[in-house]
Amino acid sequence: MDSTSADLSLTLIGGPTVLIETGGLRLITDPTFDPPRLYQTAPVHFEKTIGPALDAEAVLPLDAVLLSHDQHLDNLDHAGRALLPKAGAVFTTQAGATRLGGETIAGLAPFETAILDVPGKGRLFVTAAPARHGPPGIEPISGDVVGFLLGRDAPGDLLYVTGDTVFYDGVAEVARRFSPRVVIVFAGSAEPRGRFHMTMDANDALETAGAFPGATLVAAHTDGWVHFKESAADLAAAFATLGIAHRLARLEPGRPKVFPA
Repeated sequence: MDSTSADLSLTLIGGPTVLIETGGLRLITDPTFDPPRLYQTAPVHFEKTIGPALDAEAVLPLDAVLLSHDQHLDNLDHAGRALLPKAGAVFTTQAGATRLGGETIAGLAPFETAILDVPGKGRLFVTAAPARHGPPGIEPISGDVVGFLLGRDAPGDLLYVTGDTVFYDGVAEVARRFSPRVVIVFAGSAEPRGRFHMTMDANDALETAGAFPGATLVAAHTDGWVHFKESAADLAAAFATLGIAHRLARLEPGRPKVFPA
């Protein structure tokens, strides 16, 4: 198979969960498949308002899960956790790999690259990207998070998934090192405690667009939870206001969108 001819297909399932298909390989980001519900967890209560566009069985088989972090229910819920053993591999933070355990769980440090090689489907370079889940100093509260870069012919040449992060020096460093065709920004301006945003807001997403001038951006993690303060429509309006609506491709839940090679 000529890897350079592989299209990229993205299907938004809900929240941070996106099905990625390329060259026969199937991966998913932060699996969340629970129905709408209120999670009574301390110190933050999570309230989910929209269920997944596809159920967990519909995304199988999966060659890999790209799990930005395991410690927050809006990135890994109960049904998503049950899906992990059904995937060929799970890539996540080093701390998360220790917590989750299992032979298929791989913890990656920022800028560390693993190879996903599936017979009959080809291979992908999977590179961990730095992420900061909020303002400086948030790490003891939010815990470790990673983003991911996927590469066909070289690390990071296909797709960048930011994971739960704001725009900061770590994201800028990703832009200096890699040139992905598509960037999935985890946006929504999540404010679970009402003090500061812990995922990208519109300004962060616009900064990301500027840092990756050759990439098409798509948004995930914008709707379906009470603590999201900016919707996908809000983000699209911000891009349109600045005359760069063409840089942002909208994903309709449950409908694959193909990004040709």
